[in-house]
Amino acid sequence: MSTSHDAALLKPGFTDAVFEAQAGFRALLDALAYAGRITTLEVSLDPPAPLDPATAAIALTLFDFDTKVWLDAPAAAGPVPAWIRFHCGSPIVSETHDAQFALVADARHLPGLGDFDIGEDRHPDRSSTLVIQVPALTGGSATRWTGPGINGSIEVAIAALPEGFWAQWDDNHALYPQGVDVLFVCGRQVIGLPRGVKVEV
Repeated sequence: MSTSHDAALLKPGFTDAVFEAQAGFRALLDALAYAGRITTLEVSLDPPAPLDPATAAIALTLFDFDTKVWLDAPAAAGPVPAWIRFHCGSPIVSETHDAQFALVADARHLPGLGDFDIGEDRHPDRSSTLVIQVPALTGGSATRWTGPGINGSIEVAIAALPEGFWAQWDDNHALYPQGVDVLFVCGRQVIGLPRGVKVEV
């Protein structure tokens, strides 16, 4: 538990929690409804390192006392766990398959997608959502996305994903309606990749 001294050292959260959370929620819905499009979260957060502003906004918008969160090594090693506990009340879990959300500050530390909770036949919505920070949402290897919310197809070129990521995504997509969802983040921008979207490389 954070002491009052620890709390005083924590970075602040939203200035207007209700308004900013509502705006963030609408933006995240758009990002997932229109997969592949870059959505900007209009936030002025100064989050704890190594979180990007959009990653911190996602946490403040979607996490609460019942949200189990897994952190990769770079995020877990610094002030992020205390910041999440203080502002969101969320428990930090050590096992990937227990997580409802995973915050990956460095994609090189991303575990296999199959290590996370894919949901159940009767409750596919209980799967994990991965928030993956990348150095850029453009300029990487080109991929072609098709599926719900996409008019025909869209080309996406997310940078610096680990080798074999898209092969893992093929396996994840094949599990639909089960499977994990992904939010790619860079700075204040996000691209949603729901499990129902097919990706060709």
